[in-house]
Amino acid sequence: MSLKSGIAKFAGKSSYWFLHNVLKGGTSFPGEFAMKIDPEVLSSLGQGYETVIVTGTNGKTMTTALIVEILRKKYGDILTNPSGSNMLQGIVTAFLAHKNKKAKRKIAVLEVDEANVKMVSKLLHPSVFALTNIFRDQMDRYGEIYTTYDKIVNGIKLAPDATIIANGDASIFSSVKLPNKKIFYGFKLADDKKENDFKAPVNTDGVLCPRCDHILHYHERIYANLGDFFCPNCGYHRPDLTYTVNKIIKQTPNSLKFQMGNRDYSINIGGTYNIYNALTAYSVARYFGLTDDEVAQAFEENKRIFGRQELIKYNGKQIDLILVKNPVGLDEVLHMLNTEKDNYSLVALLNANHADGIDTSWIWDADFEGLDKKKIKRLLVGGQRWHDMGFRSEVAGFDAGKMVTTTDDDSLIEELDKLPTKKVYILSTYTALLSLRKAMAEKKIIKAGM
Repeated sequence: MSLKSGIAKFAGKSSYWFLHNVLKGGTSFPGEFAMKIDPEVLSSLGQGYETVIVTGTNGKTMTTALIVEILRKKYGDILTNPSGSNMLQGIVTAFLAHKNKKAKRKIAVLEVDEANVKMVSKLLHPSVFALTNIFRDQMDRYGEIYTTYDKIVNGIKLAPDATIIANGDASIFSSVKLPNKKIFYGFKLADDKKENDFKAPVNTDGVLCPRCDHILHYHERIYANLGDFFCPNCGYHRPDLTYTVNKIIKQTPNSLKFQMGNRDYSINIGGTYNIYNALTAYSVARYFGLTDDEVAQAFEENKRIFGRQELIKYNGKQIDLILVKNPVGLDEVLHMLNTEKDNYSLVALLNANHADGIDTSWIWDADFEGLDKKKIKRLLVGGQRWHDMGFRSEVAGFDAGKMVTTTDDDSLIEELDKLPTKKVYILSTYTALLSLRKAMAEKKIIKAGM
């Protein structure tokens, strides 16, 4: 370690201690501070670690948490960035904050923003890239899905010896020839569906063949552009899968039971998209030598994590706080709500800050019309762009008489008390979610922090 790196590390750790023990916060500033002294401090911090980079549009935080939970069963302490601070400065902070407990194997499992993969790969030389999916998301920042994937590929090219563990149901992930060893996972629910030949719905993005630009066809489609795809024009098709989900046994908004291989697995969270997250985590766990029994036990013990279907109990109400950030993710959450058997109240919070994406037109691409509105006894809209969310809800067919508008967090929390149902689902963009959690912490409804 150079003198400059040593000074940067000391300064970063000192600022982290002060922020967390005196000011009770700070997930990226210590890393930013350390990088001002040594822009490549991450290289020295990461020496000796086998690093797993988890990236993609949706599912990074949940997948990272599941991988960490599983690997801890076998190897003990795992370094990670649990707050979801997934840009370079946040990752440096994760290393600065790590207490270096005894572990059988030095492993870092890091959620990494797609645009930061190249910078992180350059400094850490990862062992594994776990790729979840690519959808349109914050197009003002990322551009089209092909631009996003290029950013990831540019990072992978810096680590040709790393293993790629990728969603084989996403056509984009097998489209670029790379020297890396590849392991693909996906859904394989029925062999007899190989005779099927159909297209995705017309508004689905990412359904052009990456090789010839013909429209892809499907034998089986799970959601969005994910499934058993093939191109009738050039023959491009889904790669062979090493790990598969073979059956979805039961789904509720708060639980999933499914089959991988010849074994059933359960996790305490809802949504088909979370089965993909579990499958990604399973594939990484198998790479690190864990058994099916160890994975199953970790799944059953998995905890709700910050903002990703976080469960909050407040004044007799069961509140599910769910992050939404793009049309595909929002669509899947809406489909998950339709598995709810009881009546519930729905809260929709929309902000348009840089971290959310400043263009809110994506809410029009999600299927609010398809919600079972008979079960929704009250709709509450809020956030900085409450008027956009309110108008979208009216167009979707919600009764304006059942809709309540709030313009700040304090009034929102007051309205939560008045909702007529025990179950409440809050769908929120990122900065609106942060703001609401802060207000809830100040009122002692939840603990501060993440």
